[in-house]
Amino acid sequence: MAGSGYIEHWAPGDQILWRYRGNSPLRRGAAPDHAQGPVHICRPVTVVQDTDELLAVWVAPGTECVKPVLANGTEVHDEPLATRYTAPRTTARSTWLGNGVLKLARPGDPWSVWLFWEPGWQFRSWYVNLEEPRTRWAGGIDSEDHFLDISVYPDRSWVWRDEDEFTQAQRVGLMAPQTAQRVREAGLAAVEVIRNWGAPFRDGWEDWRPDPRWRVPALPDDWDRTPSHMPS
Repeated sequence: MAGSGYIEHWAPGDQILWRYRGNSPLRRGAAPDHAQGPVHICRPVTVVQDTDELLAVWVAPGTECVKPVLANGTEVHDEPLATRYTAPRTTARSTWLGNGVLKLARPGDPWSVWLFWEPGWQFRSWYVNLEEPRTRWAGGIDSEDHFLDISVYPDRSWVWRDEDEFTQAQRVGLMAPQTAQRVREAGLAAVEVIRNWGAPFRDGWEDWRPDPRWRVPALPDDWDRTPSHMPS
């Protein structure tokens, strides 16, 4: 279990937190500093692999997570796009449903790649989540989501996702023009990796399976603090 001090790498089976910090209109035009924003997404995960080249983690079905919701309890994506990013928000605990997700992230890459399966371990797709390169701390990693995403399918086709949200985030001041340009360039760089079928798409992760001995990680009470300690 990760302690309070820095560790170079986590071991397979370690439980850490994968967190995203929120965007704020007050930061328009400022240099990116995602480590200062409030945590609004927190997912306890199990480490699959952690090396200088790759961090791989497993979000198990049934994991208690934290997600953003509107202040009135409404799901964010139920809010019309025009007010989705301006309506008051809070956070709520929720259970990760479905078949679990494998997340892969290379140090320094402005994206992570998620793998999704249908019931019976039928592989469905990869999902490229454009985000700030992750900041490591003793209990996990922090990032900031960049709205724009890419779905990639086993036949090597791909499609942009959430372009409307990406545009709206710029419209309401959550993302400065220079940041949006950087994110779009990151997306185009990811597309080149997809077209060349580079890592991790070529690496066979769709055949990976979790260790049946792993228990579902618990969500710690101090999930929104740094450092945060996973329960024993």
